[in-house]
Amino acid sequence: MHIGIPREVKTLEGRVGLIPAAAAELVAQGHQLLVEQGAGVLSGYSDEEYRQAGASLIADAATLYGEAQMIIKVKEPQPQELPLLRADHLLFCYLHLAAEQRLMQKLLEIGLTAVAFETVAEGRALPLLAPMSDIAGKVAVQVGSHLLHQPQGGRGLLLGGLPAAERGQVVVLGAGVAGGSAAAMAAAIGAQVTVFDHNRDKLAAMRALGANVTALQPYAHDIERAVLGADLLIGAVLIPGASAPHLVSAEQVKQMQPGSVIIDISVDQGGCIETTRPTTYAEPTFVQHGVIHFGVTNMPGAVPRTASQALSAALIPYALKLATGDWQANPALMAGINVRAGEVVYPALKGRD
Repeated sequence: MHIGIPREVKTLEGRVGLIPAAAAELVAQGHQLLVEQGAGVLSGYSDEEYRQAGASLIADAATLYGEAQMIIKVKEPQPQELPLLRADHLLFCYLHLAAEQRLMQKLLEIGLTAVAFETVAEGRALPLLAPMSDIAGKVAVQVGSHLLHQPQGGRGLLLGGLPAAERGQVVVLGAGVAGGSAAAMAAAIGAQVTVFDHNRDKLAAMRALGANVTALQPYAHDIERAVLGADLLIGAVLIPGASAPHLVSAEQVKQMQPGSVIIDISVDQGGCIETTRPTTYAEPTFVQHGVIHFGVTNMPGAVPRTASQALSAALIPYALKLATGDWQANPALMAGINVRAGEVVYPALKGRD
């Protein structure tokens, strides 16, 4: 199969679909890898490394899309990429179509088959979403800590506190991979952490992080009380393939402390905080009701080398299956199909086209 790895064009997105070592595994199986020149540079991988892996370097995106049968990329197709897609393409990337209605319509019009990383499922596990969720949770705490600094407009506190100074209050909505990662990092630096989730096993895991972590059932009253006292509020709610529910209202945000920070990891799926809106790393924050909001839709793109390595490790087994041609016998990949031949396939997206 001819497999194309284009250079990402989303604003300040530095990741690459496959690192050279992963590309070499596909080449070893007899597939032809086409890599757009410069695709791996921001992740620290040169064109020469892809050549050594057996890939062919392609000068421009139009040629790459024209020759490829399968496209492996990181982020959803951007407007300038849509005219390059064809009905016979197999597209394999993050899509988040619940929050991208226009894109879903375009993909339906094109008629291609699109398998979304975030809905490939092994039972209840989401193996291609998990590594990026892990990174996003860590980045949320790192970015939140910085935004709380007074020069950034924040409350001017150190999240972990120190002797004779109070600890910062971190509230995390959701104890899945992203929320759990955020809670673990916030707890490790000494913050007072409150985590909400429906799953008792996840709550037990959060509580085991340390005496500075409280794990609670997400009753509306308890969420409101925690949110109003939060220095850093992290949204990490996920319903696979569907829009995230709003757990925090604009009125509640209005009552938060001035200079506090909201980071909504769920922004890819519409956000779980009512005041959330998508941003990019070019302009990552906005202030509403005196609260700093961070809504970057490609949070792991800030650490592209780490993210590309982690994504490739998770991705390569599925890429190898897709390239064989008989992948439709694989339940995990079949669960990942969002649209095919002009029809919506993924259940959570039906009725939204």
